[in-house]
Amino acid sequence: MNRIIALLVLVLTIGSLATCQQQRIGRAKKALNEAIAINEDNKATLATIEQQLQLARSETKVVTKYVDRVQVVRERGATITKEVPVYVTAQADAACPVPVGFVRIHDAAAQGTDLAGSAGDPDAPAAGIALSTVADTVADNYTACHANAEQVVGLQGYIAELHAAMRTQQEGKR
Repeated sequence: MNRIIALLVLVLTIGSLATCQQQRIGRAKKALNEAIAINEDNKATLATIEQQLQLARSETKVVTKYVDRVQVVRERGATITKEVPVYVTAQADAACPVPVGFVRIHDAAAQGTDLAGSAGDPDAPAAGIALSTVADTVADNYTACHANAEQVVGLQGYIAELHAAMRTQQEGKR
């Protein structure tokens, strides 16, 4: 009888230990699954941060290129403007008065407006406008035009980098 009781106690103890072990295994599996889920979330977050970093680097690169290019364009324009007196001398200013009709056309084109008023005598000299002033104004206008063109090129580069980053991000989500 003692043996049966001892055997029964032993069976119950083993059963109890087995149940505890099963519960531990269940908790361990649950913890492992949670850790895997957290790890996957961390991987996704890390991928997003890496993509944002790549985009920030490309933005910096594009802005730096743009600023450098615009600086070169402005320096070239300033050099050309300094040379106006060499290429358009005082004698050329005196010999070639700028007609008022030219000034009206130029100003309307530069401002993007319609020609206002009557043309009057288009061949009459414009008061106070020398040929060298026209050359200086045209050089400044073209410098601004080229600077704007470089800005557009920079923005196009930025858009290309942005699209590449977005494509990478979308491929990472698949």
